[in-house]
Amino acid sequence: MDLGLKDKTALVTAASRGLGKAAALELAREGARVVLCARSESVLTAAEEIHAATGAGVDAVQGDLTKAEDVDRIVHQALERLGHFDILILNAGGPPPGAFLDLRPQDWEAAVQLTLMSTVRLCYAALPHMVARGQGSVVATQSFTVKQPLDNLVLSNALRMAVIGLVKSLANELGPKGIRVNSINPGWTRTERVEQLLSDRAARAGTDPAAEATRITREIPLGRMGTIEEYGRAVAWLASPAAAFIHGHALIFDGGAVRAAL
Repeated sequence: MDLGLKDKTALVTAASRGLGKAAALELAREGARVVLCARSESVLTAAEEIHAATGAGVDAVQGDLTKAEDVDRIVHQALERLGHFDILILNAGGPPPGAFLDLRPQDWEAAVQLTLMSTVRLCYAALPHMVARGQGSVVATQSFTVKQPLDNLVLSNALRMAVIGLVKSLANELGPKGIRVNSINPGWTRTERVEQLLSDRAARAGTDPAAEATRITREIPLGRMGTIEEYGRAVAWLASPAAAFIHGHALIFDGGAVRAAL
């Protein structure tokens, strides 16, 4: 299936590894020109790897999404290299695990900057350029916990719901301006973040990460965790012209783990 991404332009945030890198790789594989951003210098290596694997035009910008000045610079430099944005993939690392009484207000403040305000700032910096062109596609990566909260992830459970509220509001505002806005909400997908969560669960339960992974997969109807390659294909489709009538949607990417009917 041709997703219609050839020569489209995309900015993908937090893309040096994991889900962000998987999204950037699949967009490039489909022919899009991509700019990656991340705090670490490894984003430069990630861009080189994706270019080598796909032959697509891939650039990288280093910056911290929790800093307003960095967000503005990332968007400015990405626009210099791409000319315009057809696609914006909003992604950031998850806040640390913990139960409510294990955390302090400063933990919440840091998590707000990482999960919510990074998205808000990126939207303020990038969306006016899409509005001026009258077209574009935005996909925010959040989590299946917006449907089914997980224990010991209170920061993520709370703040990702705020981002989904923003996404739905932006869909209402920007749909008439030609811009689609959706979210993709992965469940258990093998990334470094998931390895961290498995280690945290094991420490709390007195087991080991392999045992926790086995316990989790027993609760997933497909009997396994997702792969980052599967996630990459899903987010590329959702962002692409092939999904032109999908708007304001929270796509759950979880192998059936969420048991809610809607």
